[in-house]
Amino acid sequence: MTVETIELRPGHRMSRVLKGGWQLAGDHGEVRREDAIADMEAFLDAGITTFDCADIYKGVEEMIGTFIADVRNRRGAEVADRVVVHTKLVPDLTRLADLRPEEVEAIVDRSLARLQVECLPLVQFFWWDMALGDPVAALEVLKECQKKGKIANLGTTNWDSPVMDRFIDAGYDVVSAQVQYSLLDRRPAGAFSAWGHARDVQILCYGTLAGGFLTDGWLGKPDPGFAFENRSLIKYRLIIDEFGAWDLFQALLRTLKSIGDAHGVSLAAVATRWVLDQPQVAGAIVGARYARHMPKTLEIFQFALTDTDRAAIAAILDQSAGPNGPVFGLEGDRAGRHGRIMKYNLNTNPNDAVHGAKSA
Repeated sequence: MTVETIELRPGHRMSRVLKGGWQLAGDHGEVRREDAIADMEAFLDAGITTFDCADIYKGVEEMIGTFIADVRNRRGAEVADRVVVHTKLVPDLTRLADLRPEEVEAIVDRSLARLQVECLPLVQFFWWDMALGDPVAALEVLKECQKKGKIANLGTTNWDSPVMDRFIDAGYDVVSAQVQYSLLDRRPAGAFSAWGHARDVQILCYGTLAGGFLTDGWLGKPDPGFAFENRSLIKYRLIIDEFGAWDLFQALLRTLKSIGDAHGVSLAAVATRWVLDQPQVAGAIVGARYARHMPKTLEIFQFALTDTDRAAIAAILDQSAGPNGPVFGLEGDRAGRHGRIMKYNLNTNPNDAVHGAKSA
């Protein structure tokens, strides 16, 4: 079994399954920091060489940096350099109106220091509200950081194609777009993926397992409503609501389970394989905190979906009501039920209140 890889740009080779970092930020359950850092080596040695994080994921860049430094000290630079880190730069909503260019570069420098690397392989840019401040100036700073050797490649996260067109037309090389993409949320399919092909922008997918809903653990379970302390589960339970009734969600899980059983893999592996097979998709981010789930993760590369499998999945998806609209369209409405559960100021106020559980 070999983990699939792909090039975003010449010299930037990544594993098609990325180890996610959001679940290590402490807002999604207990995190055993030392165990999580130690387990990163198992992912690297298995071939999952690409790690996804962000400046707003509290403590995660530092954890990955500690891991890289430890591997560099014990096994040498050649092994440590196999780690490909994708981070994000997400200025707080309350700072957009007055964010200065030197502050943007300071965020880049902070990520370099946290990760203990000399160059960031990929920085994925996001701006909460294009009507506030000067996102063009901020992205220009990142382009200058590229020239200085601080950043190798630029991507975006949670932007639809019209916003990215604005920057690509101005000469920015946007190599990737990270968006939510799963069997429950197919908003990136069709027009968005076709746009990516035309623009040479590859899709990096998060939410592929919908915060764990697309796993065996939810098969046959009754509808829990929205009574979750974990914000990730609230987020993806809302997506299931857009997808259709709980019974349709359960029908999808049963179909994935049946396909998985036929191939000797988990239903989660089937769900991830389906996403990886979609046009213009370069990789899928899997939020595994620890290495104990590694065998299940690697199942993704041990089988191929058949035409019969895809037809069975399509028969369920054809009954789905949504989600509809552009990528991040629902979440971008800060007054809507998807937007209300977001945290918009994680750099300056990581303890922002979340009201989604009460208002969903």
